[in-house]
Amino acid sequence: MSDWIQQVKTRGLAAPLRVLLDVLEPLGPLGAQVLYVAQPASALLGAADTVAQLAEALEEPGGVERLRRLLDE
Repeated sequence: MSDWIQQVKTRGLAAPLRVLLDVLEPLGPLGAQVLYVAQPASALLGAADTVAQLAEALEEPGGVERLRRLLDE
C-alpha cells in the first residue's frame, strides 16, 4: 500500500486525499463498495490495485487512521 501513498505525496496530493478520507470515513463500508464497483473501470487507467487497497482500508476497522498515519510519515 505504501507505493501509492508515496506517489500521492510526491505529486502533492496528500492534502486532498486527507479531505477525501475525512468525507469517506463515516461512509466507510458504503464508500468501499462504490470503489469495488469502480475497480474494473480503474483497471483501464492501471489503478485497479490502488482502488482495491483503498476500498479494503475503508472497510476494515482502523483502516482510515492507518492511511492517515502513512500520509503523515
